Amino acid sequence: MSTTRRLRVPPPIAMTLEQGVAAIKREQALPLAFPPGVEALAAQAALAPRLPALDRTDIPFVTIDPAGAMDLDQALHVERAGDGYRVHYAIADVAAFVTAGDAIDIEAHKRGETLYGADAKIPLHPKILSEDAASLLPDQVRPALLWSIELDATGEGTAVDVRRARVRSRARLDYDGVQARIDAGDADPMWALLREVGELRKQRERRRGGISLPLPEQEIRVEGDGQWRLEFRARHPVEDWNEQISLLTGMAAAHLMVQAQVGILRTLPKPQDGAVERLRRTAHALGLAWPQAMSYPDFIDSLDPAKPRDVAMMVASTTVLRGAGYVAFDGALPAQPMHWPLAAEYAHATAPLRRLVDRYTGETCVALCAQAPVPAWVRDALPALPATMQAADQRASRFERAVLDQVEAATLASRVGEVFEGDLVEVRRDDPAQGVVMLRDPAIEAPVAGAGPLPLGDTVRVRLVEADPARRTTRFVLA
Repeated sequence: MSTTRRLRVPPPIAMTLEQGVAAIKREQALPLAFPPGVEALAAQAALAPRLPALDRTDIPFVTIDPAGAMDLDQALHVERAGDGYRVHYAIADVAAFVTAGDAIDIEAHKRGETLYGADAKIPLHPKILSEDAASLLPDQVRPALLWSIELDATGEGTAVDVRRARVRSRARLDYDGVQARIDAGDADPMWALLREVGELRKQRERRRGGISLPLPEQEIRVEGDGQWRLEFRARHPVEDWNEQISLLTGMAAAHLMVQAQVGILRTLPKPQDGAVERLRRTAHALGLAWPQAMSYPDFIDSLDPAKPRDVAMMVASTTVLRGAGYVAFDGALPAQPMHWPLAAEYAHATAPLRRLVDRYTGETCVALCAQAPVPAWVRDALPALPATMQAADQRASRFERAVLDQVEAATLASRVGEVFEGDLVEVRRDDPAQGVVMLRDPAIEAPVAGAGPLPLGDTVRVRLVEADPARRTTRFVLA
């Protein structure tokens, strides 16, 4: 189970935070309300989706997402198939409601993806679609792209098919609730199968040389009482297993598109020469054993996110995970198609309600599996998609970071001068007297300065010297 520490934000501060988030939206010129024509067209589309002929409402799908989520892109079912497994993954069919070139589509291309910041969500599509008619809500017949993936006993994919189908989810579940049922031993048997598949896929990832960094996730929660809470949340095991299904689908999509030499991939290049050796020196400085014969993925897998020095090592390791982007291709494979941390070719395919590119991946793969031409509107859009998505990713990152900075500064504004305990998780290479401290209570990461080189990975006492909500800045010094 996850462990979290929370900071309750009194109502007056919560009001300040709401005003601060509104200011961020204005400063970053973010889209807010949809134009009336887009909302009107979405309302019409919601009443008349293009339902496919194939009826697979017999598959007992369920959705699993963070509690309260309404934009449900994926529904899942896992079953045994001989000595292996069969994964059915239903993905919301946005193209059943949106036509290329219509007002909804044009607006979606302007936005690129849904933006999240506390309770301030700026959706990719009007909510009448993304949280209602197109969402895979329970007990509703919905159009979907039905991925069917066969796996052998080792978790290796052996066959894939995706086609349009009508589906019906049986339940809207959340990670906390499902993990609690699993831990209590009274969960549906399907979750045991998901665990088997998830663990097998993780083993295959490690054998390929793939890596993942289980850093604690900093979250802002807005409760029903109007109070805001900051917390570091460790992921539930069921989240990792479910993520493996999404990754499996993205790799299957990439395989289909690479074989046909048309589509769009999510890429991340191999680190530059010397990057991993620098990390070995960081590990040595932290006192972490990294035998020369141990690979980088195996070393990362050995780290414990509950230990401060290990967390510092994970933060340092993010420096080699840079340069993520998209590459579109039509007729010839890209020069660099790989997603290095996954050690595989990969595509975004499972979140079309929240990310524009996934609609194009889905449409391409449906056509390829049907041995039909990829639609002209998809091929025409491919060249510009990487730039559109790169801009959207940058916009999302700026918004999320600004909201976190606002919340941290507002919650600490009345505590300037106080001393806190935290872990030094980052030290700047160009100035070792500057770094980042991670406080566990309250759950905050902020800049810290010392009179000399900071002791990376140590637990230290720090004094708060600035917390300015207007400037969204928070700073500490070693106490």
